[in-house]
Amino acid sequence: MTVALLAAGAGKLPWPCMLGRSSRMVYRMSWNPKVYLKAFDVGLQDTFVYRWNFFLRSLFELLPLMGTVLIWGVVFGQRKNGVGGFDFRNVVAYFLLVLFLDGLVTPKDDEFQIAADIREGQISAFLVKPINYLLYRFSLFSSSRLLFTAMTLPVFVCLFLFTASYFTWPTEPGLWLAAAWTIAMAALLQFFITITIALLAFWMLEISTVVFIVYSFEYMLSGRMFPLAFMPPFIQDVLRWFPFPYELYFPVLVLMNRVHGADLWFGLGIQAFWVAVAAGAAQLMWHRGMRKYQAVGG
Repeated sequence: MTVALLAAGAGKLPWPCMLGRSSRMVYRMSWNPKVYLKAFDVGLQDTFVYRWNFFLRSLFELLPLMGTVLIWGVVFGQRKNGVGGFDFRNVVAYFLLVLFLDGLVTPKDDEFQIAADIREGQISAFLVKPINYLLYRFSLFSSSRLLFTAMTLPVFVCLFLFTASYFTWPTEPGLWLAAAWTIAMAALLQFFITITIALLAFWMLEISTVVFIVYSFEYMLSGRMFPLAFMPPFIQDVLRWFPFPYELYFPVLVLMNRVHGADLWFGLGIQAFWVAVAAGAAQLMWHRGMRKYQAVGG
């Protein structure tokens, strides 16, 4: 896949320049959309090879959802007033949206692929070509998530139709635009966090422990385990300043028509702030890692 991309996108090499006494060759990056469109296309083809795996995985991911629904059915069977503003129908709708958006915006094993590129030296192929590695990875991430969503969409359409009475969708066009925006920002946030963690491979031989620690926080604090409205109010007030709720929980609430007015603008602002922070961290890690990588290699 990398060979095909480099062959298609390299064209003629940009003018090289020498830096300092180290005599290292650094090529100026040129913005060529065709390169990243080709990466997107290659990513689609690579993902499509495993289309049946994705489809079957989406079906089997419904099994934990069924278990979750049964557990919360028992809980709400004992409570008539609901929990945190959620009743049983709201919880079913919530977890269906979480499962759907998780497939759309969450990277799958990207950090391990990037770490392998660094550890095995595959990333060197990108350093002598006019290709931005981070944009290349984003092209692959976008293509895999969109194709995965397209492959699993029929299953979710059936589920959404079957549980249509459980949902309260936004009624204003502005809220739908806000929902689309916050979903896109959630994808960027998760992508940049993944990139930042993956680039630790410049300094660490194995990043799996870090991935596990961060994922543990994400799993609980992003709303994958349960709606954060179930937590005590003071914890919710603290979490709204952290990035994790904006990975899934906040976009789901917007789609469920539960966030309006000042709360909506606050959430969009904090989410944009953390996207900028994560993007800056990824760029910083990349530049620091390049110095480390070149020093080791040269």
